[in-house]
Parts: sequence; structure tokens; C-alpha cells
Amino acid sequence: MSRKVLVVSEAETFSIRGIEMKLGSIGADAVYSAPQIRELEKKSEECNLIILHTDEGTAGEADALVYIKDYCLEHDIQLIVTGTRAEYELVEQFIPASLICAFCERPLEMDKLISAADEYLAQEERQERRRNILIVDDDISYMKLIYDWLKDKYRVAMAGSGMQAITYLARNHADLILLDYEMPITSGPQVLEMIRSEAATSDIPVMFLTGKSDRESIMRVLSLKPVDYLLKTIDRKGLHEKVDNFFMTHRQG
Repeated sequence: MSRKVLVVSEAETFSIRGIEMKLGSIGADAVYSAPQIRELEKKSEECNLIILHTDEGTAGEADALVYIKDYCLEHDIQLIVTGTRAEYELVEQFIPASLICAFCERPLEMDKLISAADEYLAQEERQERRRNILIVDDDISYMKLIYDWLKDKYRVAMAGSGMQAITYLARNHADLILLDYEMPITSGPQVLEMIRSEAATSDIPVMFLTGKSDRESIMRVLSLKPVDYLLKTIDRKGLHEKVDNFFMTHRQG
């Protein structure tokens, strides 16, 4: 895994260059960007962490903050915010706290900032070695439950619709997909057909999630030849047994 850190600030000042130099000491490749959409689009490619350095001009950077939020959500990364408490609260109006892994208040303690960046990157490197599971379900509460059950052992992503899943897979790798069979608009079978029609995703194993346990419904699910199916009544232990056993018997590269 690379260690590319995007440092976003109104200007590449002496203190920003100091941050970039210190990031180099932990093996990170620091890239500076002004808070402008075109420059962010160009500089943010394949970054693993964003450091957002705020100042009194942050209020006028709403478009950039929205771009950063969307980028973090789409690429499953987080950011560190530096600045005053008031500036941090302004950032939170555009970027949810769940996407912010650390806040370093001014006057900035450089060692604290670099330590937070190093800790986050190390955690991401550990996560990178885990299997990637994508959960696809329109029931957000159920999907979050499955996420919580699996996140300690696997890297887990979520998609609330079939089209979100296809968009995610266009940019990210998955070792296993847990796919809801009964979804509105684009059903589980339709999503499976789209996955199998693309060369880049056709070999990704799929387990269907279904709330129906009668024989006819199960036979309908199995006719599509998923690697397995999971009843939505499954408990945490049963889910881990299914998923863990799958990876043990299907050792993928």
C-alpha cells in the first residue's frame, strides 16, 4: 500500500511545507493542493489520507469541502483537520465527524499531527491485508448490523442499492459480495447479472441474503448459482461460520 497524503490548504506556507517534510519522515508521499475543485481532482488520485488545514477563509470553501467529503466516502478514506475549534465546527457542517479521524488544534503540535497520520496509515495497511467484503442491501439498518458483525475481521463496504454496488465495484476490489435477493428497482438477480457480465467483476463470488426460507424461494435463489446463501435470521456466530469457512475453502490470491 502506498502512503500518499494530500495536504489541503489555502497556501503552501512555511508551516505547510514543514508538515510535508515531516510526513516524509514516516515514509509518506505528501502532495499539496489548494482548496479548488480542479486542483483537488488532479492531486487527490489514489491518496490514502487527507490533511485539511483550515483558516479564516474556510467559510468560502464550501465546494471544496463537499468534494473532499464525497471523495472520502467514495474511496473509503478519512481526513485529519487542523485549525481552531471554530474552524473545525465549520468543517463539520459539510463533512461528517465519522470521516474525520483526528483534529489537531492550533497552535499546532507537529508531533501529534504526524503521529495521528502515521497511526491512521498503519491501520489502513493492516486493513489492506484483510479480505474485502461488499454488502448490498436496501435495508440500511440490517446492512449496518452485518457490517458491525464483520468489521473486526474483514474490510467491509456497504452499498444501499444495486447501482451503488456497480459504481463501487468499478473503482474497488471485493473478495466476496453479500447481496440482498429482494431489492426494489434493481433486484439481487439483476445485480448479479450485471456483475457477471463485466470481465473485471465476473469472478467475484456472491452470497445471496434472503428473508425467505421456504423451499421454493431457496431453490429460486440457488438456481442462479451463487456460492452460497444466507438467511437474514442468521446470528453473528452463524454469519462468521459461513464467511470464515468460505475463505478457508476458497483461498483466493
